[in-house]
Amino acid sequence: MPETTAPLKDASTVVLLRDGEDGLEVFLQHRVKQMAFAGGMTVFPGGGVDVRDSDVDVSWVGPEPGWWAERLSTDENLARALVAAAVRETFEECGVLLAGTADAVVPDPSEYADDRRRLESHELSFAEFLDANGLALRADLLAPMANWITPKPEPRRYDTRFFLAAVPDGQTADGATSEAEATEWRRPADALADWDSGRRFLLPPTWTQLRDLAGHSSVDEALAAPRTVTQIEPDLAAGSGILGIGFDHADEYLAALRDGRLEAHRD
Repeated sequence: MPETTAPLKDASTVVLLRDGEDGLEVFLQHRVKQMAFAGGMTVFPGGGVDVRDSDVDVSWVGPEPGWWAERLSTDENLARALVAAAVRETFEECGVLLAGTADAVVPDPSEYADDRRRLESHELSFAEFLDANGLALRADLLAPMANWITPKPEPRRYDTRFFLAAVPDGQTADGATSEAEATEWRRPADALADWDSGRRFLLPPTWTQLRDLAGHSSVDEALAAPRTVTQIEPDLAAGSGILGIGFDHADEYLAALRDGRLEAHRD
């Protein structure tokens, strides 16, 4: 019987940034081990695109879907859905809401706690939530960052676009999601050191984005850095486990595994 390749599901991930006392920091979630995908991993907030995320009635401020389509190498319908999913998932998973009016961002998203719960349970679409509260999606608060595809041998595969965003003034990222056992703000270099020491496990896309951000000292610098989003699909030899993965800088990524510092994560 020929091997079958799992279908791709579109997804959006948002790398949240803030300026800390010692420099640039990123918001990280440590997922519960029971999760079907990336269980036990350290990740950025995000998730799969909902079919309703492409609703053309979503109120919108900032670069239009056509602008995003060009930079994400897709069509306008999917670009709209990817941006909407990025904002929706960020609100659902950590309470940060990149929405408001053309002149202001929501100062206190906690007032929408019940709507957040209804979004998580799929009782409410993102377009319905925005419309009911007189809000617009703030696409101008996002910047395109990367596009990674899960390797073919994996049973669950995602075509994930990564976005950058600063946490709006007055808002706080929380750990209320049931998908994470803990959350924290870390300097990118410290998060990479956690991987090297075996304290935390990072998937290649997460490691790569942290590697990028470790070269920046502030939110403004990270957001202003020029980036061209190109699709990356790592090679993965069947049955080889993580040690068989191939992508740019894979040798650097795998050094901790080969040195035995992450023995528990070889498979």
